[in-house]
Amino acid sequence: MANIIMFVILAVVILGSAIASVLTKRIMRSATYLLFVLFGVAGIYFLLDYTFLGAAQIAVYAGGITMMYIFAINLVSKRTLQGLVEHIKGSRICMGLLLCLVGLATTLVVFLKNHFIDASAKMADQELPVQKIGEALVGSEKYQYVLPFEFISVFLLACIIGGIMIARKEDKK
Repeated sequence: MANIIMFVILAVVILGSAIASVLTKRIMRSATYLLFVLFGVAGIYFLLDYTFLGAAQIAVYAGGITMMYIFAINLVSKRTLQGLVEHIKGSRICMGLLLCLVGLATTLVVFLKNHFIDASAKMADQELPVQKIGEALVGSEKYQYVLPFEFISVFLLACIIGGIMIARKEDKK
């Protein structure tokens, strides 16, 4: 019963922080709410007794949010950080809502067509050891993720270098 209560608390924190992260107009608040989301996900890992994944979640993503703070301070104008930006037009809100509904409909069609809900209900009683998760993440066989992980790390490194180049760009007069 305590696990269910903790899960509900973490789910409320994750969902509330995710919604607040998207809806806030200030970039620093948005990054802080994103940090709460990532800590909530780490809490779910700890709740499932995946202590390594929980610790990795905190270590990796807390560092990532710190980098986001640094880039937000360096790359965003002072007016934006102070919240003195113009208001969003109603047409942009309508377009955003339309895109959200299209994404939700697509996700629901994929879930219902591929019977993910039925399969997850059957697998809910099975316990997956951390060793299998680790092998799937760093293995190079079929359905293992070391190659996509390396591509993502190179891509993120290129993004960081690009952000540094933009931040350090000198005015040529």
